[in-house]
Amino acid sequence: MTPFDYSRAGDVAEALRLGAAAQAKFLGGGTNLIDLMRETIERPAALVDITRLPADITEPEGGGLLIGAAVRNTALAEHPAVRRRYPMLSRAILAGASAQIRNMATVGGNLLQRTRCTYFYDDAGSRCNKRNPGQGCDAIEGFNRNHAILGASESCVATHPSDMCVALTALDAVVHVEGGHGKRQMPFGELHRLPGDRPDQETTLQPGELITAIELPSQSIAARSTYRKVRDRSSYAFALVSVAAAIELEDGKVKDVRLALGGVAHKPWRALKAEQALRGKEATVDAFRAAAEAELTDAVALRDNAFKIELAKRTITAVLGELAGDAR
Repeated sequence: MTPFDYSRAGDVAEALRLGAAAQAKFLGGGTNLIDLMRETIERPAALVDITRLPADITEPEGGGLLIGAAVRNTALAEHPAVRRRYPMLSRAILAGASAQIRNMATVGGNLLQRTRCTYFYDDAGSRCNKRNPGQGCDAIEGFNRNHAILGASESCVATHPSDMCVALTALDAVVHVEGGHGKRQMPFGELHRLPGDRPDQETTLQPGELITAIELPSQSIAARSTYRKVRDRSSYAFALVSVAAAIELEDGKVKDVRLALGGVAHKPWRALKAEQALRGKEATVDAFRAAAEAELTDAVALRDNAFKIELAKRTITAVLGELAGDAR
C-alpha cells in the first residue's frame, strides 16, 4: 500500500474536519476500501477512521426507520423491525458476501462500495475508464458475462455490486448527508450515477461529504416484500440478476408495486416501466411477464451476457407471482 495519514474521528464534525484533506477517504468496515488499496486502485492521501460514529437504528415520529451509516450489515439484517416491516432489506443483506464480511461491513460503506469488474481491478494490463478516465473500456470487447444490460454507455459497462442498495432503491429510502456546506437529504435513487462519459464519478456526493444515515419511510406495502438473487453459486457471489419486489393487491388487482433490479446496470435499477405497467392490472402471470418485457425493452446485450435479459424477465415474473400468491 502507498503511505497515508491515519486519524480517528469521534463524531461527525471531527470526521468532516479531518476528511477535508485532499484525497481523504472515510474508513468504516473497510471491506472494500482495503482491498482496493492493496491492489493500488485506491491511493488515498489520508484515511479517517469513522468506526466510532453512532451506530443506531431509531424510529422517528411518523414511523419509518432511521439507520445510522455506521450500523453493521448484520445488525441491520437481524433488527426485528427490519425483518418484520422491510423483509426485502433483511433478505438482500443476507444474500450478500459472507457472515464474516457482513459482521464488519457498514451501511454507509455498502452504499459506496465499488464495482467488482475484473478489468477495473486489473491495473497492470487492462484499460478502464472508471479507473483512468479517457483510457478506454476493455470489458466491452472482453469477457463481459457479468456486465450491464441497462443504462450502460460506450465508456463503461460495469455493474453495481450491492444487494442492499437494490432493496433500498425499491423502498424509496432517503440518504442523509453532511458536509462542509451543511446537511442535506436526497432520494436514494439520486445517490448513484449512470456511467455516461464519466464512469469514474459514481455518486452525486460532493467532495468531503459523508453519508450519516439512511431513512426508510413508513409504508405498508413493504411488509409484503422479498428479494431474490440469481448467481453462479449459492454464497459469496455477486448477482447475475437480482430482484427486490413488494406488491399490494386489491380485489385481485395490483393496487401498488415496488420493483428494483440488481446485477444489470451501473447503479441499482428502479423498474419504473414495469411498475407503471402493473398498477391497476389483474395480478396474473401474463401481466407480470408483460411488465417485465416492458422494463427490458431497452436492454442491450454484450457478447457474453444476452442470457441476462431473459433471466431478468423470468426472475421478475417469478418473484411477483410468489408475492401475489402469498397475498391471496
